[in-house]
Amino acid sequence: MQTTWKGTISFGLVSIPVHLYSATQEHDVPLHQVHAKDGGRVRMKRYCEQEEKEVPYAEIAKGYESPDGRTVTLSDQDLADLPLPSKKIIDVLAFVDASEIDPLMFSKAYYVGVADKAAAKPYALLRDALTASGQIAVTKIALRTRESPAVLRVHDGTLVLQTCIWPDEVRPAAGIAPEEEVVVRPQELKMARSLMDTLSEDFDLAQLHDDYQQALQQVIEARLQGVEVPHEEEAGEAPDNVIDLMEALRSSLKEAKGGRRRSTGARPGPDAEAEAEEAEGAAEDSEQQPAPRRRAPAKKTTAAKTAAKKTATARQSGAAKTATEKKSTARKTTTAKKSAAHRTAS
Repeated sequence: MQTTWKGTISFGLVSIPVHLYSATQEHDVPLHQVHAKDGGRVRMKRYCEQEEKEVPYAEIAKGYESPDGRTVTLSDQDLADLPLPSKKIIDVLAFVDASEIDPLMFSKAYYVGVADKAAAKPYALLRDALTASGQIAVTKIALRTRESPAVLRVHDGTLVLQTCIWPDEVRPAAGIAPEEEVVVRPQELKMARSLMDTLSEDFDLAQLHDDYQQALQQVIEARLQGVEVPHEEEAGEAPDNVIDLMEALRSSLKEAKGGRRRSTGARPGPDAEAEAEEAEGAAEDSEQQPAPRRRAPAKKTTAAKTAAKKTATARQSGAAKTATEKKSTARKTTTAKKSAAHRTAS
């Protein structure tokens, strides 16, 4: 791995000779400029306006044009001789919690390696101290033609130097988020959390890949072979706005569950699924349950009371009449039986 920078980490009175190595690499498909008409290569030439001719790269220097039009030429030696301590020393300024550095400030990452065996002990000391404290070290470094703030942190048992931009280079976010007050209902928040849990089930960042580069390579191969360029089906237009947020969350949750089952061949975790069903049930209950009706106390009018009394009296009279008729019939039957029995005995 090629060395990017050589210098020393200054940790109080402890000095650690180190080398920096680029920790990342891009895998873009290499493209260059061509003439669209005939495919001829288009090259950028270094042209001197003063002499009106092309000049070699070895004669190129950096320059600054002042507001009044004057140009100051700076050679590589001028830049190398700048009175800047951070050119060769990474001076640790403080140790802070990682949460105190906004991720917006992070830039390029470099692995930090020891320059010799003698640096192994202080290197391990700084690494283990950072690991034990859970903090990161704030420092500054000059790389090429720029001085930047940086942080030292631990990744896979190795010190990593992450350059940052200056705090005043972060643009303010005022006026971008909605300024009006937006009310989010508890059931909407619960449904959103259930969706988040479902989407995060068995997620592996290492499985992500660059679809754009893969598609671009397919187009290049098709052109080289003289076959039809593959085309992807046009995606449907996204809705301009969300009419029913709960319905959108509910549909998203069902789709995420289905996609997770198809991709992993398994059901989502029981906890995530139970929370999702509970959130969905709570949302449905909140939306569909009608408001409780107030029952007015029953009031009987005078007419109703009178009618009820007459009905009760009529029922009592009818019942008494029926009982009287039954008793009379029973007496007649008994008398007739006695007469018949007396005649038979005679």
